[in-house]
Amino acid sequence: MDKIKPMLFKFKNRSLVCDGRTYIVGIVNVTPDSFSDGSRYLSSSSAVEHCIELLDSGADIIDIGGESTRPGAESVGAEEEIRRILPVICELRKLREDAVISVDTMKSEVAEKALSAGADIVNDVSALRNSPDMADVIAKHDAGVILMHMRGSPKTMQSDLNYRDLVVEINSFLADAIGRAVKSGINIGNTVVDPGIGFGKSPEQNVRIISEIEKFRETGRPLLAGPSRKAFIGNMLGGVPASERIWGTAGAVAYLAMKKTDFIRVHDVKEMSQMLRILNAMEKGQFRV
Repeated sequence: MDKIKPMLFKFKNRSLVCDGRTYIVGIVNVTPDSFSDGSRYLSSSSAVEHCIELLDSGADIIDIGGESTRPGAESVGAEEEIRRILPVICELRKLREDAVISVDTMKSEVAEKALSAGADIVNDVSALRNSPDMADVIAKHDAGVILMHMRGSPKTMQSDLNYRDLVVEINSFLADAIGRAVKSGINIGNTVVDPGIGFGKSPEQNVRIISEIEKFRETGRPLLAGPSRKAFIGNMLGGVPASERIWGTAGAVAYLAMKKTDFIRVHDVKEMSQMLRILNAMEKGQFRV
């Protein structure tokens, strides 16, 4: 594989160097209906405690969401989404001043509140298509943005899984998303792209995205992938539930890390961090304590 050309992912006067290392994005769902851990962190105190646990376990970024994006999920109003996440962001920023905080939202009103409260990045699964002024909000705050490929909305995304050429269409979508972002005033250095594993894709298509992850470097921006506990992993393991997909997820994460994927979004930070630490040591032939 060709050597990765170093890039910066910038956000609010800070940046992460993407040079072949795989950063861990820890998932914190403050929702009652997420497919994997719905209702576990509904109270702000339990959610903040979980954020701290993930940071201490090796998370480089904490991604906080107040609306489920599982297949078929119903939309949540902006006020309710803000009510769920804002206390978590405020308290986490107070306790960990240096933490990198991402907000998982498609709504500009939510992004505005979150960024003003201390969030650094917006993880928008609609790639700026859901809220017309989302890009303006991100640009105003000089925040980072994760642009993900998805057809339709979480409620409708599994209704059409036909692609003429999966990789070409996803790359074209992501290139267009970057173009919209830049046109609206977002610095291209503030963007990361995500091919959208599990979002409007069949199990076979999800596997293809992972196996051909290097092809999504065509946009010239850092890559994020989110295979964590997804249904296709459960299918491949004989139908196991989300809670039993940790080591199946580890297999996908290990492959993605070996292909130098820049960011991996996962639930099980401690396990994935340990696995990546050993993987990196084996790759370099170095013993490190």
